[in-house]
Amino acid sequence: MRNYDFKAIEEKWQRVWEENRAFKVERDPARKKYYLLEMFPYPSGRIHMGHVRNYAIGDALARFKRMQGYNVLHPLGWDAFGMPAENAAIKNRSHPATWTFENIHAMRKQIKRLGFSYDWDREIATCRPEYYRWNQWCFLRFMEKGLVYRKNATVNWCEACQTVLANEQVVDDRCWRCDGEVLQKEQEGWFLKITAYADRLLDGLTTLAEGWPEQVLTMQRNWIGKSLGAEVDFKVDGQACEALRVFTTRPDTLYGATFMVLAPEHPMTVKLSRGTPQEADVDRFLSQVARQDKKTRTSETTEKEGVFTGAHAINPLTGKDIPVWTANFVLMDYGTGAIMSVPAHDQRDHDFAQKYHLPIVQVIEPPPGQTLEPGRAFAGDGTMIDSGPFTGLIGEAGRKRIIEHLEVKKIGQAAINYRLRDWGVSRQRYWGTPIPVVHCPACGIVPVPDEELPIQLPLDAHLGDKGRSPLVELPDFLNTPCPSCAGPGRRETDTLDTFVCSSWYFDRFTSPRNEEKLFARSDVDYWMPVDQYIGGIEHAILHLLYSRFFHQVFRDLDLIDSPEPFAHLLTQGMVVKDGAKMSKSKGNVVDPDEIINAYGADTARLFILFAAPPVKDLEWSDHGVEGCSRFLKRVWRIFNEFLDDIRAARPPEPGEPLARELAELRRRTHITIKRVTDDIQTRMQFNTAIAAIMELINQLYTLRDGWSELKNQSGAAGAVLEALETTITLLCPFAPHIAAEMAELLGHKEGASWPAYDEALLQADELLIVIQVNGKVRQKITVNANITEQDLKARSLEDPKIAELVESKAIKKVIVVPKKLVNIVAQ
Repeated sequence: MRNYDFKAIEEKWQRVWEENRAFKVERDPARKKYYLLEMFPYPSGRIHMGHVRNYAIGDALARFKRMQGYNVLHPLGWDAFGMPAENAAIKNRSHPATWTFENIHAMRKQIKRLGFSYDWDREIATCRPEYYRWNQWCFLRFMEKGLVYRKNATVNWCEACQTVLANEQVVDDRCWRCDGEVLQKEQEGWFLKITAYADRLLDGLTTLAEGWPEQVLTMQRNWIGKSLGAEVDFKVDGQACEALRVFTTRPDTLYGATFMVLAPEHPMTVKLSRGTPQEADVDRFLSQVARQDKKTRTSETTEKEGVFTGAHAINPLTGKDIPVWTANFVLMDYGTGAIMSVPAHDQRDHDFAQKYHLPIVQVIEPPPGQTLEPGRAFAGDGTMIDSGPFTGLIGEAGRKRIIEHLEVKKIGQAAINYRLRDWGVSRQRYWGTPIPVVHCPACGIVPVPDEELPIQLPLDAHLGDKGRSPLVELPDFLNTPCPSCAGPGRRETDTLDTFVCSSWYFDRFTSPRNEEKLFARSDVDYWMPVDQYIGGIEHAILHLLYSRFFHQVFRDLDLIDSPEPFAHLLTQGMVVKDGAKMSKSKGNVVDPDEIINAYGADTARLFILFAAPPVKDLEWSDHGVEGCSRFLKRVWRIFNEFLDDIRAARPPEPGEPLARELAELRRRTHITIKRVTDDIQTRMQFNTAIAAIMELINQLYTLRDGWSELKNQSGAAGAVLEALETTITLLCPFAPHIAAEMAELLGHKEGASWPAYDEALLQADELLIVIQVNGKVRQKITVNANITEQDLKARSLEDPKIAELVESKAIKKVIVVPKKLVNIVAQ
């Protein structure tokens, strides 16, 4: 018998696939398309088991769809710009381009060892000029639509690294890279006006309800955060300045507003404190808050702190003076940067009021049956009390009447607020897409003409050890003629956020080598949307939201027709070991190369798909890997044991009479086809699909024990051939190398169609019934599948062994579980 030499088999088929460009695909309007995409990786240097899981899920589905006859687009590329490459280059005294392309080479080699069916002719890397040229083109089109602007904004600033940090890069108010102190500072930067698409992004979620996880839809709804309410003006007592405008979703609680809170960054915070005894306290507090990032300030676990500004405002409905405070939990970029505080009906305000001894006034009475909890705010709807002419109104009716009153008195108006903020895309780093504008002393900010794209990132830049962008010190890059007046100009030295690269890469895969356009309309209209997108839940908001935003703008630019970029989304679970996510710091990382070397790529793929459903976390198990290896050896062994006997056979004809064991094998074969098809296509449950294949293999081993007596019977070889051909085909999405090798040994070419099951063969002619006496198994009998319940009871009681067991007992009850068992209760 041939040995299962997985190394030779896998190297052979990977070579065949590469030489034949087996997975290259072209647009074919005569065929139904299927676009399968996993979120492209950052070239960090090595793939990990999380990568393997992501790509194994996608590849199983891609191979399945190909076998069903779909024209499958399954590409891979590299999200190659960004701060990690730059920081690694600084640390290793290298260049980001060198580090990135070395990592791409290493990771590509690892991925190819796993036999994933990618169309490598479509490979892209976002750090190449032929890609980021189109980032710049998009930026210019967004400018033309009024979706790009420049402004000052409060940012996380690391003085040591001389750059802005994203919120995710600030850990306990310190820089994630150098552990230096992070400050809040005003910085001018570029923004994309995603808020102009807030309603469309929100409305579009309804069309995704069938294809996206509800958790992701909810996260995006909350991130967009549409709120209906009112803007209300509070005059400042004794000062001839602008009123303080607040946004509130609960205008029905205005009578209970007993103080106001301004964001520390609000321009009125400092102004109101000047000349008051609170001036020094406010300045100290603002300096303290400047060392807290926004994520920390708004965290539920962060202590809510504030200071009185020394000023008072006037509640527009009660006419009473209320103190104006500033506090760390109010942000300038949400609402108006000022809030009215109603401590009786907001828990955060309640806790703050108790801490600083501020008045608490109840103005909403809970519905009958609900009582106020001591020390807790009542935040629900109820009846307005102590609210002047509005007393007695309930919920929405009260809010509506208050808003009408505010509008009549010209002290407020109905308003809609969004939590979503415009997307700051400026980065003071080197390794990113240069922003295609020129600063001209005479003309101001001037877009670079399309014909001058790409503005190339100079690769001769020397990165210092502080992370400060070298672009400001490269005169050949920095100094350029103004495109408008030809006078001396200066290039923009900020680079684009790397999320810009990933916001449309899926479109570029449809036309990866197009030098004239972002993508060809014929290609993108054929392939888009992505039919199945696969990636981690950590991308639920930023990447997925930005991609949807770009897609909507592309529609407005008449570049694309599809309403959304991703029809279906699967967010796979993490790979964990010893109860924790795999990480180098925890010392629980499993190197995919070690698994491939020891057990083979097919085993690695099979385990990662069998160990847990895709959406659940997967607990790594060395025993589980060994078990999957043993299973593939069992498949190889049973295949080779039967091979000589079935080589010349043909599958049985429909209705061909077969011995009972052979008929049962055929039934199990077609049940397996149905189960695996349904598990992949309907439920995407690869673990149960693989389990079904394992059951079919078990049945073949059972048949083997009596094969010497069966093999000469009519249709025997054909039934086994059908079972093994089915096993090979069903195994192909999960373990493609061994499947291809066995198919070749049978004389088949690669590329078999997915099998169809025969509905008639799913029904058994006979059933194996378990007979219990008082709950204990005592006998098993074979009966006709169409036997009636009464006849089954009679057959069970007449069985000689059962009759002897109950001979001296009274039969109290006979319980039948249809098609499974009979339980006789006897005393």
